[in-house]
Amino acid sequence: MAPLNDSLASINDVIETKPLGVPQTKPTLQSNSFNLSQGVLRAKDSSPILFDVPQNVTFTPFAPDSISTDAPVPILLRVQANAHKGGFLGFTNESPSDLLTNSLGRFENREFLSVFRFKMWWSTAWIGKSGSDIQAETQWVMLKIPEIDSYVAIIPIIEGPFRAVLHPGEKGNVLICAESGSTQVKESSFNSIAYVHICDNPYNLMREAFSALRVHMNTFKLLEEKKLPKIVDKFGWCTWDACYLTVDPATIWTGVKELEDGGVCPKFIIIDDGWQSINFGDELDKDAENLVLGGEQMTARLTSFKECKKFRNYKGGSFITSDASHFDPHKPKMIIYKATERIQAIILRRKLVRECGEQDLHELDEKIKILSEELNAMFDVVENEESLGSEDASGTGMEAFTRDLRTRFKSLDDIYVWHALCGAWNGVRPETLTHLKAKVVPFDNSPSLDGTMTDLAVDKIEEAGIGLVHPSKAHEFYDSMHSYLASVGVTGAKIDVFQTLESVAEEHGGRVELAKAYYNGLTESMIKNFNGTEVIASMQQCNEFFFLATKQISIGRVGDDFWWQDPNGDPQGVYWLQGVHMIHCSYNSFWMGHMIQPDWDMFQSDHVCAEYHAASRAICGGPVYLSDHLGKASHNFDLIKKLVFSDGTIPRCIHYALPTRDSLFKNPLFDSESILKIFNFNKFGGVIGAFNCQGAGWSPKDHVIKGYKECYTAVSGTVHVSDIEWDQNPEAAGSQVSYTGDYLVYKQQSEEILFMNSKSDAIKITLEPSAFDLFSFVPVTELGSAGVRFAPLGLINMFNCVGTVQNMEVTGDNIVRVDLKGEGSFMSYSSVAPVMCYLNDKEAEFKWAEETGKLSFYVPWVEQSGGISHLSFTF
Repeated sequence: MAPLNDSLASINDVIETKPLGVPQTKPTLQSNSFNLSQGVLRAKDSSPILFDVPQNVTFTPFAPDSISTDAPVPILLRVQANAHKGGFLGFTNESPSDLLTNSLGRFENREFLSVFRFKMWWSTAWIGKSGSDIQAETQWVMLKIPEIDSYVAIIPIIEGPFRAVLHPGEKGNVLICAESGSTQVKESSFNSIAYVHICDNPYNLMREAFSALRVHMNTFKLLEEKKLPKIVDKFGWCTWDACYLTVDPATIWTGVKELEDGGVCPKFIIIDDGWQSINFGDELDKDAENLVLGGEQMTARLTSFKECKKFRNYKGGSFITSDASHFDPHKPKMIIYKATERIQAIILRRKLVRECGEQDLHELDEKIKILSEELNAMFDVVENEESLGSEDASGTGMEAFTRDLRTRFKSLDDIYVWHALCGAWNGVRPETLTHLKAKVVPFDNSPSLDGTMTDLAVDKIEEAGIGLVHPSKAHEFYDSMHSYLASVGVTGAKIDVFQTLESVAEEHGGRVELAKAYYNGLTESMIKNFNGTEVIASMQQCNEFFFLATKQISIGRVGDDFWWQDPNGDPQGVYWLQGVHMIHCSYNSFWMGHMIQPDWDMFQSDHVCAEYHAASRAICGGPVYLSDHLGKASHNFDLIKKLVFSDGTIPRCIHYALPTRDSLFKNPLFDSESILKIFNFNKFGGVIGAFNCQGAGWSPKDHVIKGYKECYTAVSGTVHVSDIEWDQNPEAAGSQVSYTGDYLVYKQQSEEILFMNSKSDAIKITLEPSAFDLFSFVPVTELGSAGVRFAPLGLINMFNCVGTVQNMEVTGDNIVRVDLKGEGSFMSYSSVAPVMCYLNDKEAEFKWAEETGKLSFYVPWVEQSGGISHLSFTF
């Protein structure tokens, strides 16, 4: 690709034909906003950003003109126009090393927002006022510079074979740590190991900064460049929390059937961990059996790309005739509870031995023995019931099963399966997949992770090492696996455990080079086998993934797992862990959303905080999927139908949810005063979700996320139309910065409506612990000379009611037409009663309340038009 300055002239004609919203010609050269002199990094020639910058630290202005990149023209021009706002920090060390740490300078009494890795796989938000307040493994930090009404981002990046991250130093110093991940790869000097950028808008800051890095690095793509997976607008079901590793064909069939019976058949399913051929021992052709809980499988390795015995034994057509009626839907839950009881007894025994030494534990040993026997007996019953019926011409195994699923459940479009980045949690068995040149290598954690939370998965993998496919075989590895899956009816994959590569790179040129080989192979396989889009990334929340793996991947998890209870045994965790999940997802979206569509993970509709989760999923902008246990009592269909249309699609917002500006530098987890507010857009308005997340959070002292019971209390705050950053999505009605008219506001919990404009007082709210409210905003339309004021809210039985409005237009001075999707109670504001109301070309009865202006009537589902109804109001 030619450098930017060489390519602009040849594409000028194309640029002029499209209103790109960026300069049409090469911008005038401006002096850089940063200056490093006499040990101080300043912004805009005045404001100090970093003091006491060491002499070995350098600053280089960003100069995109000389870069070769495949970035699209609009992005190139946008980056060039803002190039003066950014530059790179580097440093030189006396001697080469594979792990170098250096101060970038210090800051104090500056509010900051940051994101750091609290586990190897997961990251979350942190705030403070000093360089010493940031946490280990910080991915980026955003400083508030009020004296010049600006914000500055410091983003550690990748240079050559080194990946960088920030750490806290003493006396306000910010440390940068550059690491190769291999003692064979050393360096002493860096020119661009961190990027700094300044902007007067925090949301534009992140967009501009990551756009600049996209052009500079040329190793990833922005979300705006990529297609989204088909599942993003749909409702789904995942097997993980429903049955963990006990997943089998009967469980899946029954789960989908129960949802269909309730009127919400999923459009996609994710067959999570438990379907693969893995084993532990010497019998290479024998699958690991009777696994239940997460953790038990983490030292096993993949032996084949084909499905395990539970799925191989499925006989084509057997469930078509029986509808899996033999299966007891309560069995998975019973097995999970029995396995949990057993593991708790084993943990207790280990604790007693650790505290008191070897002693007579006969009663406890006998209890463990009995529980093990009872668990095995439950599995024997399941195996005997697995696949009743006789084999027919339609075959066996996963191919027959996926075909039967689609035959029986006509609404089911996509079937994803889970796999780890390296195959299984512990990689592959070199003895069975010999063509991949696999080798068991030790799992060596980076010292940079010493400050992170203890994690069972890391401990288990570290215990056994990884069966690592040679990087030269990465493409063959993924293509072999994915082409087989595609051939048996699987349309996508949820890929987990991404960050293992950083700990097994010693013999492969370091973590960056190893990651490039794997991610390039994965990208090629996605394009060939999964439509280039159908992959969900998980356990991937490290800057390395985003800078190297996202050329094709366009959706990924932005939070830790949904935990329906605290795995460490805190009974209050069933509540406070849900608020923690909201914080992970909201603040991670602030940076990850520029590269991937944020996925807020599944939840369970019968959970004590299910409505709390459902409200966030309704406005998050990503797919909605559940992991309900089996059994009719495990599904709250009234709640599900507030999220999902009867055809399995969802009224998805057109952006991804972000924290409001007044939430950015707050701690909504344990400051006992802040509400988390997130905003998003619909085609005809915006929405704010307010959530009380207080009660838990990160402990820098204990290096763990724990409960803060004293903070689990009611909090108060305000909501205003200006909390929505309207300029962040110009597709949304009312997003024009110049719009000064009224908005109709709908309060979901109380079903109140009111009016607000930019000069109105804010709405005061108080939320109880683990409570929420949603506020929908719709610009009020005035009908010319008729003087009628009108604003459609859509179907108010849906959480994202305004998302049900597909189109609205005004004809002449007195007719409003609204296209609507869904079934339920339509509501709009109308200053006067319409003379006539039509629903799908038939006159419709309506209710209009003069005191409030509420105009409402029932809208049925119209199957022939895909649920779309046409409404017309004449005044």
